[in-house]
Amino acid sequence: MSRRTRDIGLFERPAVIRTLIAILGLSCAGLLVSEFFYAKHPHFGFDGWFGFYPLAGFAAYCFIVLSAKALRPVLRRSENYYGEADPDEADLEESMGREHEHE
Repeated sequence: MSRRTRDIGLFERPAVIRTLIAILGLSCAGLLVSEFFYAKHPHFGFDGWFGFYPLAGFAAYCFIVLSAKALRPVLRRSENYYGEADPDEADLEESMGREHEHE
């Protein structure tokens, strides 16, 4: 039996992934450096600090991810929550039952 290799997609190649991460990092660094070159008009005072908005965005992202992890056990339901069996499983069980009847 020969083992077939799966064609790797463009965005699954390690070199492409590293390149995209490098581009993302450089663009984030460039945007952070660009804060030196424009005038800020802070409303509250602390929003005029260097790098405030990138840090606030990252903190919001972390809050969303961590709160979703905490809520998952509370909100998660089983696969057959609505009482519907998986049609593939029902067909499999039915065919297995038929095989045992013939024995």
